[in-house]
Amino acid sequence: MSWPGHIYHLLKSGFIVSAARRSRWRAMARRIIRMSERLQNLSEAELLSAGRRIQWEAKAGTSLAALLPESYALVREASRRALGMQHFPVQIMGAIALFEGHIAEMQTGEGKTLTATMPAFLRALPGHGCHVITVNDYLAKRDAESMGKVYLTLGLTVGKILEPMEPDERRRNYACDITYGTSKEFGFDFLRDRLRKGANPELGPSLRRFVRTMAGTEEPVQRNHYFALIDEADSILIDEARTPLIIGLTKPNDPATVNLFRWSNRATFQLEPRLDYVYEPERRNAWLTDHGCRKVVLMSKPSLLSSMDTERIYGQVENALTARHAFERDRDYVIAENKIVIVDEGTGRVMDGRKWQDGLHQAIEAKELVPITAATGEAARITVQSFFRQYTHLCGMTGTALPAAAELRRTYKISVTRIPTNRKCIRRGQPCRIFRTQDQKRDAIIEDVRGLIRSGRAVLVGTPSVEASEALSAALQAASIQHQVLNARNHEHEAAIVEQAGLAGRVTIATNMAGRGTDIILDESVRKAGGLHVVATELHSSRRIDRQLVGRSARQGDPGSFRFYLSLEDELLRCREPREVLRKRRIAISGSRGELSRSWLRYFRRVQRFLERMHRKQRRHLLKQERMRLEQYENMGLDPYLELTES
Repeated sequence: MSWPGHIYHLLKSGFIVSAARRSRWRAMARRIIRMSERLQNLSEAELLSAGRRIQWEAKAGTSLAALLPESYALVREASRRALGMQHFPVQIMGAIALFEGHIAEMQTGEGKTLTATMPAFLRALPGHGCHVITVNDYLAKRDAESMGKVYLTLGLTVGKILEPMEPDERRRNYACDITYGTSKEFGFDFLRDRLRKGANPELGPSLRRFVRTMAGTEEPVQRNHYFALIDEADSILIDEARTPLIIGLTKPNDPATVNLFRWSNRATFQLEPRLDYVYEPERRNAWLTDHGCRKVVLMSKPSLLSSMDTERIYGQVENALTARHAFERDRDYVIAENKIVIVDEGTGRVMDGRKWQDGLHQAIEAKELVPITAATGEAARITVQSFFRQYTHLCGMTGTALPAAAELRRTYKISVTRIPTNRKCIRRGQPCRIFRTQDQKRDAIIEDVRGLIRSGRAVLVGTPSVEASEALSAALQAASIQHQVLNARNHEHEAAIVEQAGLAGRVTIATNMAGRGTDIILDESVRKAGGLHVVATELHSSRRIDRQLVGRSARQGDPGSFRFYLSLEDELLRCREPREVLRKRRIAISGSRGELSRSWLRYFRRVQRFLERMHRKQRRHLLKQERMRLEQYENMGLDPYLELTES
């Protein structure tokens, strides 16, 4: 749009920049819709020819901004033919925001997957490659196959990167014009490509062997990092950014090391809290006091530990204390096939193949009495922040970005813009209910769920962990209420469970629904009865995750409602000192059913804000460390993403 057009929309919106931007996008969307309607008379061959012509223009040097209206009109018409769906004006507005490098905040159910086809097509035209990033392999495969029909209609090629793929197959898929995949797979492929380029002589001997094995005669699988469009952007750019991507270097366990892991776990039961060690619940970290260090030194140990460095023993005992106090089964991990499998805090999904570092994973294995796996060092690593800043153009979509707008702007130099909904949202929030104990809270939930079933509603119950979902499931079962459970133990049945979740009288318990990517379609009788009701059984560690759960109801103008249920035994409060929580329970004045005044909500919000601040600090600290590390390596002329020494 020309400068006079920009000035016109500024004047029209009273010089409010965000409003002027939306006004300009709305006008462009109307123009694109008119253009797409004129394309309806084209034959399939003519539409394909138009797609190829615009691709040649982009490769010849025509600016993508100039090609935007025509390319978006082509995508809208191709979508109508291939999928039977046309982009709404608000979806086109979101697509323009994505092309201009924004995070588009679009409410849950507004069709973000279809919106992404427009900027993905436009950015793919020059032939540099376009990466569309989703939260899991299932969505990457689904979106590549369904949305791929649109791109193929216009002459572009589509690929997908899935976890089991071999390098040659990955290389072919990265060579496509548009490639779908997860941030984890794109990030690990970046690191593996660095390793393929060869080792530096300063690397340790076993790491050099590892790199030579990786390198062989293979070419890198990725091309370059030109454009990335991220779905559930706040989940990937914020929540996942607390953990760096690391390619592990396996270090076989010798008998002494296995003995250390087992003995350290037993040693924790001989240590007294506050005298021998201090556990900080807010940081999920334990450390030995001077008195505790002396006690550890004097403890009887297996003979295999006699030659081991004392500092290493202290460190592993602290790991064992952290594993015992900070990490809980069915909340932070599950045991599958006699192995510890990490559960993602943000999505409730299992993270196959991922391990905690520096002996913590082995400490948890010793705690749960499962076989001890080999410890891992680091062959290569990169933070999520550093990886995505490799891209020339970056944008994203999510339903809950505004609370994190300042951090996204500071870290990724990317702005957040809210896109209006296609239909007015009529979601109703009911007053929060707070109880002294979990049992009293569950009784209230069961009573309310019974009433909702009688009224013909569908109910989605959100829980923060596997443990909580199974405890509530047992309570519903005891009350003879039929229900389905969706958590890390049965995530393979997700599509089938979600497909049935919108039926009348259906109760579905699910761990955090953030990033699920599948719509709950309501039965017509449910819509008439008031729609889907969301029962949020706790506050999560972030307000954004709460909003994602609540956003499962009242989509695309459907009716819906939600209510939060809290208790002074909630998992959220585990980050506080136990003495503080016990004191709160003692002073709480409750009614006959254990219900507390809603003024207690302030305390829960305060704890939630504390966790949000702590997680922000962790991300800032990780980014600061990464920057210092990159600067140090570059000054030494080394690859900043490969380790200098074996850890």
